[in-house]
Amino acid sequence: MEVVIVPDSATGGELIAEAMADLLRRKPDALLGVATGSTPLPIYEALSAKVHASEVDASRARICQLDEYVGLPSGHPESYRSVVLREVVEPLGLTDASFMGPDGTADDVAAACLAYDRALAESGGVDLQLLGIGTDGHIGFNEPCSSLASRTRIKTLTQQTRQDNARFFDGIDDVPHHVITQGIGTILEARHLVLLATGEAKADAVALAVEGPLSALVPASALQLHPHATVVVDEAAASSLKLADYFRATYAAKPVWQGL
Repeated sequence: MEVVIVPDSATGGELIAEAMADLLRRKPDALLGVATGSTPLPIYEALSAKVHASEVDASRARICQLDEYVGLPSGHPESYRSVVLREVVEPLGLTDASFMGPDGTADDVAAACLAYDRALAESGGVDLQLLGIGTDGHIGFNEPCSSLASRTRIKTLTQQTRQDNARFFDGIDDVPHHVITQGIGTILEARHLVLLATGEAKADAVALAVEGPLSALVPASALQLHPHATVVVDEAAASSLKLADYFRATYAAKPVWQGL
């Protein structure tokens, strides 16, 4: 696992966007797994700017969702399908045809989970998966004590996660209780995992994920198992890391040809 400490979220967004752009230059039809929420917005803004400046051609890129609420209509502004279309697909100049995600409105949610897991595999797999981290250490909607081998499935959200997400709704009562999420086992199949965390509120979760023991109690600690996992954090989110100075030194000495 590589840990990169940056001054602020804008710098982190630019760094990750350039890694995504490099991937698209090597593999124009790369499948990019995207996350939602406020944290990854600087990534999408920076990547869109590169596309519009003709620094990279994203016309053949494919986009896939990490998770989705169960029961929200697909056109609901806070369904993750709507969010991804609005914040990623449209700014990159792509169409709905480039996008794939789980069906949170399906009558048979379990079958929809299996179908999405299968679709990811049949697409050739995710080339780069963006991740955020919850204050309790969750990734995707894999809440604490999720199986580290879990596949795409339905999950019940914790009260903490619903409170964290209530800011996107009129209130917590409007936040669904259930979601479809890629499982930890599914996430670990992506070729490159990139987690971005910003703000002091994420500092303890980041430290446990990076430096703590591998534990289902901290789902993000599963990144320790991945051969190509990158954790990008701003100074505030890095404030609980015991090895922060080491991470700074190793990144400063990293050969340019290695990339992110």
